[in-house]
Amino acid sequence: MKASERLTVVIKLGTSSIVDEKTHEPILSILSLIVETAAKLHRDGHNVVLVSSGAVGVGLQRMDIEERPKNLPRVQALAAVGQCRLMSLWDALFSHLRLPVAQILLTRNDIADRTQYVNAQNTFSQLFDMGVIPIVNENDTLAVSEIKFGDNDTLSAITAAMVKADYLFLMTDVDCLYTANPRTNPDARPIEAVTDISSLEADVSSAGSSLGTGGMSTKIIAAKLGTSAGVTTIITKSSKPGNVHEIVKYLQRIRQESSEGSATADSDLHMTTQEPPSTPPLHTRFLPSDSPIQSRSFWLLYGLKPHGTIYIDNGAYHALQNKAGLLPAGVLGVEGHFAQQEAVRLVVVEKISPDALNGEFLHHWQEPKEVGRALVNYGSVEVARIKGHRSTQIQSLLGYADSEYVALRENISFFNHEDSPRR
Repeated sequence: MKASERLTVVIKLGTSSIVDEKTHEPILSILSLIVETAAKLHRDGHNVVLVSSGAVGVGLQRMDIEERPKNLPRVQALAAVGQCRLMSLWDALFSHLRLPVAQILLTRNDIADRTQYVNAQNTFSQLFDMGVIPIVNENDTLAVSEIKFGDNDTLSAITAAMVKADYLFLMTDVDCLYTANPRTNPDARPIEAVTDISSLEADVSSAGSSLGTGGMSTKIIAAKLGTSAGVTTIITKSSKPGNVHEIVKYLQRIRQESSEGSATADSDLHMTTQEPPSTPPLHTRFLPSDSPIQSRSFWLLYGLKPHGTIYIDNGAYHALQNKAGLLPAGVLGVEGHFAQQEAVRLVVVEKISPDALNGEFLHHWQEPKEVGRALVNYGSVEVARIKGHRSTQIQSLLGYADSEYVALRENISFFNHEDSPRR
């Protein structure tokens, strides 16, 4: 990697990072440092995206309300007030450095359609070409639970995958992950690099603030999403935004020295060095997958919200691995209500006798395991009728046959290393 190579860097900022938890006032010192950091990265020739929470917090301050309300319409109204003020603040700070910004508000509905997802990618690309810094947030004014990302950690990971980012920075209230809580355990050690998130042993007890929705556990989930898409995901301290620029320069330098043969990267990056480069600020970086999920597969797995579950047998699962489509004969059961062309979970279970499927079938299946997602050709009612039958029987069972497959292979994606997300 050459030092002049253009990178794409996504920086996620939580509400507690930029809004005072008690007064709800924007923390101007931090905001200014973030702007300076983004400007430095931009001057180095990199693309920069900010994923910024804080609309509800700023709305509380604007309306002189002390606590975040529990009533959803009121929260959404505050988000509408706060988002306007927050973007105005970002725009004013960036304008001092003559950098234009753009607002992008998303919900899952906005990327549920593949065409819209690609359109969003194209918009980001054009903004980068124009030298604009996109500022992304969830559209809290309109979002309901069915179409929410849930937290901006998840949104930032999906955004990073969408723009094919090199680095995703998750800014938090600690420098890095530790083996234990450093506030209570003097033997706690920092974790510099993580190659396998599933075997991570760290203290993740940090919870979200009263204003925010995330905590350390949501950042681990975001890291899983980011690394599965080939994005190096980094946790570092939000009160020191300058760390981002220093860490990017450090990672560029050790890779450049490796490519030039003057040094090789440290063991975290699967290389060694006699005299390591100057020590970077404390951080934890999650190394990207060696076989990242491609764009369409990532969209199927994480861009869409599943509306139900289809249970399949091992035979069907192995056939799917060999690029065959999902036939009704391999379907054991259906859960939830979904329509044609909606996403569903794919769960593999031990095949059992049909007698066990009467009413209490879930109690008889052995160790069900979610393995992927699919866009289905039939709704839940239709799949329940044709499950276990041959494709030639679909016409007689339904009165029509749109496809011989419950789902086409091109509309099915599997998790890397069979690592399933939260249900």
